[in-house]
Amino acid sequence: MINLDKYSSIFIANWKLNGNSLFLKDYYEKLKVNSNNCTIICSPSIYLKSLKGDKENLFCGAQDVSSFKEGAYTGELSAAMLKDNNIDFCLVGHSERRQYFAETSKNVNVKSKNLIEENIIPVICIGETLEQKENKLTEEILFTQIKNSIPISANQQNALIAYEPVWAIGTGLTPTLDEINQVHELIKNFDKKYINFKVLYGGSVKSSNSKEITQLNYVDGCLIGGASLKVDEFNKIIS
Repeated sequence: MINLDKYSSIFIANWKLNGNSLFLKDYYEKLKVNSNNCTIICSPSIYLKSLKGDKENLFCGAQDVSSFKEGAYTGELSAAMLKDNNIDFCLVGHSERRQYFAETSKNVNVKSKNLIEENIIPVICIGETLEQKENKLTEEILFTQIKNSIPISANQQNALIAYEPVWAIGTGLTPTLDEINQVHELIKNFDKKYINFKVLYGGSVKSSNSKEITQLNYVDGCLIGGASLKVDEFNKIIS
């Protein structure tokens, strides 16, 4: 298992439904990995075999995994298949999966458990909508998602948590630095089990705000969406 404690920060590029073979070639030619940090590239599944990693500071990641281990489930990719393709990290429960594909916390729990069994680190995503935030339900929603999404087998060495307020994803809106830090502190103190978990922030992260975010006491890195598609911008973030 990868020693997550040795990294100053963890940065994950989530390309979502973007990219092609030429994009990958150009991206890796220009990518400048910081030796103090852990950098993970999560591509669409068709390009997983083309991702490059050094097992030291640069790793390969998937955007999702099946909740099934094997069987008659056309179109699915199992955790074992991801492992067979050199994948070390996998996003689970991303807000877009929850919103557009009816992903439940129960599914996230099963997927995370399967990944851990294959020594793949799940990046378990949680976050509240704008309506929930305005109704002061952030704490309740996050605690419910943590309780139901994170399997018993998860610990600070084999799993990551990513807090991504749904209302901040792709909107250009971000919580204040104090709000981000307070929510991350809240997550880590939900139960003594989570105190040493690394918690990443996701939601309109870019080079102009990433440094301030990653320097917060309770933030251990960032999950980057749109900004990660521009390699020069991503290089600034991970530097």
